[in-house]
Amino acid sequence: MLGVANLRAVRSLAWETFVRGRGRVRTRRGRVSVETDTGWSRAAGESTGRWRTILGRARMTGRASVPTQTQPVEAPVDGRAGGRADGRAEGRATIPTQRPGPGPISGPIEWRTAPASGVNEQVIAALRRDLGTPRVVAFANPKGGVHKTTATVLAAATIGSVRGRGVVAWDDNEMRGTLGLRAGSARHARTIRHLVTELAEVESHTGYVLAERLDDFLRHASDAAYDVLAGEEDPRFARKLDPHTVRRVLELLRRTHDVICVDTGNNVESANWQTVMQTADQLVITTVPREDAAFTADWMLDLLEEAGMNELVANAVSLLSLPTPRPSPMVTDLARHFATRTRAVVVVPYDPALEAGASIEYGVLQPATRQAWLEAAGVMLAPFGR
Repeated sequence: MLGVANLRAVRSLAWETFVRGRGRVRTRRGRVSVETDTGWSRAAGESTGRWRTILGRARMTGRASVPTQTQPVEAPVDGRAGGRADGRAEGRATIPTQRPGPGPISGPIEWRTAPASGVNEQVIAALRRDLGTPRVVAFANPKGGVHKTTATVLAAATIGSVRGRGVVAWDDNEMRGTLGLRAGSARHARTIRHLVTELAEVESHTGYVLAERLDDFLRHASDAAYDVLAGEEDPRFARKLDPHTVRRVLELLRRTHDVICVDTGNNVESANWQTVMQTADQLVITTVPREDAAFTADWMLDLLEEAGMNELVANAVSLLSLPTPRPSPMVTDLARHFATRTRAVVVVPYDPALEAGASIEYGVLQPATRQAWLEAAGVMLAPFGR
């Protein structure tokens, strides 16, 4: 059974092998660099074929449908998740998911409103438990405008409001990020660029001194539920982080926080994106009910599987956000499709407080929105803890 560190090393090696296999390797002054193709190779073709089938049925029936589901991949049980062979941990409450069982999917998917308070207590207890080790939750979809930043902020806000401390949201965008503008206070303008400049000195501290020193670079939510490590907000100073630096930053955040929510940006060829995928404990695929957004998410899953990250994909959570008050007829169809590929599918409702794209204040969200995010956060962290 692989431990967390060994599992991440295997992922890293698999990704390096995959990139070398698809790219052109060059050696310059003793350093090896890889020039990768920006086309998605076989992954793009496979997704295109599957998506054409879905859209073809939509043209014939007037509404999209999903091909018959094959036998689903069981959620992996390893050193991270722990528990029984059926995916549930011994001696603790489990979080139900919407993943269907084996066989064809038939009938509509019903998305219910807030359950009884007893279920809330179960989810809250699950979110507060010991997670075993600090967990990295990566929010990903190479398409822009699919609520990655919103999802990262709201997941951090929800988990932080329940746990009370130890949650950070990091904008790991290689270009200009907006997470720091949409979350956290304006107590300072420092970003990841400033932290990297002084990273060696910050890393040298331990305990309370480390927490205090790192806090110089973090912003805080208005309700103090979570911290924010902002991406660079000035495009003149934006820089790409190398894999070693990304790992050092993640390790530093693990020393001071229990849950690290990462907004991964849009460039799957960047070291930032690839390194987070290699180190993530939980992948959350964000999308909205649009064909291009969902297709790109599907595309990304094929890419990760082609890179040997099948377990990360099988244990992923698909998060569908409704951008308008009127639900799209595609929601049910996309939910069915992603349920065949990932561990769980969660739908979160439209909220007028999020429409303007301004600063996100968790407390002003509608009760139904907060309820949906509470349940979504429970699904995300369900495999962990004891």
